[in-house]
Amino acid sequence: MADDKDVLRDVWFGRIPTCFTLNPDEVTEREAEAYYLLLPRVSYLPVVTDKVKKHFLKVMRAEDVEEMWFEYEGTPLKWHYPIGVLFDLHASNTVLPWNITVHFKNFPDQDLLHCPSNSIVEAHFMSSIKEADALKHKSQVVNDMQKKDHKQLWMGLQNDKFDQFWAMNRKLMEYPTEDGGFRYIPFRIYQTLSDRPFIQKLFRPVSPDCNAHTLGDLLKEMYPDALTNDGERKRYQVLIHGIEPLLETPLQWLSEHLSHPDNFLHICVVPGDLFHRSPY
Repeated sequence: MADDKDVLRDVWFGRIPTCFTLNPDEVTEREAEAYYLLLPRVSYLPVVTDKVKKHFLKVMRAEDVEEMWFEYEGTPLKWHYPIGVLFDLHASNTVLPWNITVHFKNFPDQDLLHCPSNSIVEAHFMSSIKEADALKHKSQVVNDMQKKDHKQLWMGLQNDKFDQFWAMNRKLMEYPTEDGGFRYIPFRIYQTLSDRPFIQKLFRPVSPDCNAHTLGDLLKEMYPDALTNDGERKRYQVLIHGIEPLLETPLQWLSEHLSHPDNFLHICVVPGDLFHRSPY
């Protein structure tokens, strides 16, 4: 891959200032103070919220505690989506800090998957990496890795170790020069105003006549409503890691540099021309 380590590092260390407050309906022995945390965009809520749980358990009785889950303005937050995707999808127009409500009862089974331990997050994460590599390399790279290599990817993410993660992830970002890119680009397009979880289809980084496909080319085929015609008012903002990449940006470059650790390019299409926000 093109070595642009500053971009990779900026993406990895993107943080969202967040305020966690306990749902007022929870039974507590004394008032629960809010808890503030800088959430890593590239991680998952269960991985980085142990401190949040410990903070609120101090004011609760054990018999009043069930599985912890999170909600923003009435929307349960899917733990298996990266944190940055959750923010861009639901709260990209909010004033920081991001206000998340913490629950310990009434788990919304119809909206969320249960997550009793981080081993569930690890299994989901590795499944996504394997799916991405099936698209990029017919699974050849991930299958050539040993179990300890898979563990290094997970531990790098879990412990927020950039160098540890990228020492192994770099292999997943390589391709033969003559190919001009991956076999297919692993991507997911999320829409705020849709019951469909996301759009995910096969899309090559290079056209049949060997031209590099761009972000605009992908959106034109997968979600043309996200694009604005000349003279039209901008109806949607297309966000990756909280920023709006130029539509002319080559898709292969985006996949190498702005994919999440699960190796997918997560693209959020949200209504309106929202003010520009940096992820850092």
